[in-house]
Amino acid sequence: MTTFWLLAPIMVIAALGLIFSRKAVHAALSLAVVMISLAVLYAALDAPFLFAVQIIVYTGAIMMLFLFVLMLVGVDASESLKETIAGQRLAAAVIGLIFGVTIVLAVGQTVSGAVTGLQAANGNGNPYGLSELLFGKYVLAFEFTSALLITAALGAMVLAHKERLTPRHSQADIAARRMREYAESGRHPGPLPTPGVFARHNAVDTPALLPDGTPLASSISSSLVARGQVRGGFDEDVDKVVNQLEDEEESFGGEK
Repeated sequence: MTTFWLLAPIMVIAALGLIFSRKAVHAALSLAVVMISLAVLYAALDAPFLFAVQIIVYTGAIMMLFLFVLMLVGVDASESLKETIAGQRLAAAVIGLIFGVTIVLAVGQTVSGAVTGLQAANGNGNPYGLSELLFGKYVLAFEFTSALLITAALGAMVLAHKERLTPRHSQADIAARRMREYAESGRHPGPLPTPGVFARHNAVDTPALLPDGTPLASSISSSLVARGQVRGGFDEDVDKVVNQLEDEEESFGGEK
């Protein structure tokens, strides 16, 4: 009981942080605290199998999956809060309320009444008793749950898959397109020059220099030029750079 009263407030605070955190990273860390606390409670209740599963599967594998998704998507990515299904929030609130009441009633009955059959179920050890229940009395429910999880995973893959409407361009196709644009509009087929090449500094606000010493317009971001933030020493050439950028935008249809 001491372990429960020590970890229960921490788990509640972490769960609230999971719900109300504005950043996905903070929510993931709160979820990790809840999972680790659950594992400790399982160990305190003499359930070594559930303790190992909670640490290895959930805290280890599932949390690593969440963190990989956060790294791929980015912590600054935000989702649209506009409902795509009418009444979705109301249904979620009702179902969540029913689930919460069910959990409270189940915990209340467990605390108020004595748990029977636990010693008989764990007579040969917790893993043996758990496996006997899963693959014996509740094998049908266990298989249905497995099929449901597999169906959910396949459904997520189908929903996340996007059909390609245009053929994939190979490296040769991209090179041919760049050469065609070079022949038609004079757009250079290679990448843009790096800021600071052959200049006194390699900062993004330092224009690259041509062989005759004049700055190259395409090496500086148009926003820096518009704000007048080109590095000093080239002030006399800023107007020339602006004119070159405007000419390039007109010739390329607004694309740099």
